[in-house]
Amino acid sequence: MTHSSFPEPACPEALRINNSVPMLHVADVDRSVSFYSLLGFACESRFSNPAGQTAWADISSGGARLMLARADGRVIPSQQAVLFYLYADDVRGLRSHLLDEAGLPDAGPPPSEWTRGAEPSIPDGAAVFRITSPFYMPGGELRVHDPDGYCLLIGQLQ
Repeated sequence: MTHSSFPEPACPEALRINNSVPMLHVADVDRSVSFYSLLGFACESRFSNPAGQTAWADISSGGARLMLARADGRVIPSQQAVLFYLYADDVRGLRSHLLDEAGLPDAGPPPSEWTRGAEPSIPDGAAVFRITSPFYMPGGELRVHDPDGYCLLIGQLQ
């Protein structure tokens, strides 16, 4: 469905972008590969620098893909002005897995439920928040922070 106020693509169909893979700059690629394995991602390929440190990795889970690249400088969680929207079939089961089996900290209610002036402190590094039920995600939505502070919103459509 095309909304009348939005322009049609100004690029011939044969030349249009047809896929994208987000790349996250992370402090430690191996640590991030391990974290994302908790969400079902598998490492497809990796590249190490001459010092033997993993500098880049390509990970995937089903149709979802991410590239992880070692950051040149310090990763500051509060400056990560991007979030990633992912989908899962069972967000409640995934939350239990992350808390119980993986031992990630429970960060409580997500920022959308905080009372102004009474914001709780968020644990540094990976954390799992309480599931919410926004109108656009009938099965629930789970907020997870990865070890570098990137925000992952994981929705369940049904």
